[in-house]
Amino acid sequence: MAIDQNRTEGEASSEKVCDTLNDFLQGEISAVETYRQALEKVNEPSLQPLLVDNSRSHQERVESLRNLIVRLGGTPAQSSGAWGGFAKLVAGGAKAFGLKAALAALEEGEDHGLRMYKRGLDDLDVSTRAVIESDILPAQVRSHDLMSAVKHSVH
Repeated sequence: MAIDQNRTEGEASSEKVCDTLNDFLQGEISAVETYRQALEKVNEPSLQPLLVDNSRSHQERVESLRNLIVRLGGTPAQSSGAWGGFAKLVAGGAKAFGLKAALAALEEGEDHGLRMYKRGLDDLDVSTRAVIESDILPAQVRSHDLMSAVKHSVH
């Protein structure tokens, strides 16, 4: 493998950065799918706006990540890939086990997303990491905290 003389030592290759961003993107696509399916199953009127807000936040992250990948010369993922199974699990859980199970699964998805971003930061170059840390990660923290509060408010 040839070494890119334009990169500083320890800086991630653009291919590795795009791979990491595509992992993030697939997680966000799955989150959008999961919230869409949960919204079809959760009939509690007070929760609908909160779930819509989180869904919209994840959709905005999908668009931001796609744009970032394209700007770096990569090809954005078009589907949730292996993540899609999580969306099916949540939808099935909401139907079979009720509201609390659906909210718990959504919170678990938010937990997973937060861990994914934090683990992936070291695989990014400095400028891409700055974008994730300043825009994407704070949005993930907000959606995580909102879902945690919603889950804990339902008795």
